[in-house]
Amino acid sequence: MPPRDTRRPDRVAEGIRMEVATFLAGGVKDPRVQGALVTVTAVEVTRDLGHATVFVSILGSESNRDAVLEGLASTASHLRARVGRALRLRVAPEISFRYDQSVARAARIETLLASVRAAEPSVDGAASGEGAPSGDDSPSGD
Repeated sequence: MPPRDTRRPDRVAEGIRMEVATFLAGGVKDPRVQGALVTVTAVEVTRDLGHATVFVSILGSESNRDAVLEGLASTASHLRARVGRALRLRVAPEISFRYDQSVARAARIETLLASVRAAEPSVDGAASGEGAPSGDDSPSGD
């Protein structure tokens, strides 16, 4: 028996990500999804290629997010058929959508880091400005 291709789920996941992104960019008809800014951040596929979880980032309020996720769920069967045709799969995986919180978390961390950086110079300037000589003040051994 030939060795199993362990990279196939990764290749299929990437194909699904691209196909779903293309669909969201122009082919989606559901009004809940049409006007929303939705980004496909990742796709996880089971080893048997039977199920795919599509992680999406949705810009907007929480109620808007919920409506968009409902709209995406309603388009899942259409998307499944589209993915199966595009990737030439015998059996297309069932598709489910999940909100990806990593983008929101990253934005929050960036905001926190920016506020720390903004407060840092006044603390560092007072501490390092007095007493400790800087590299420019040291005598050069000319």
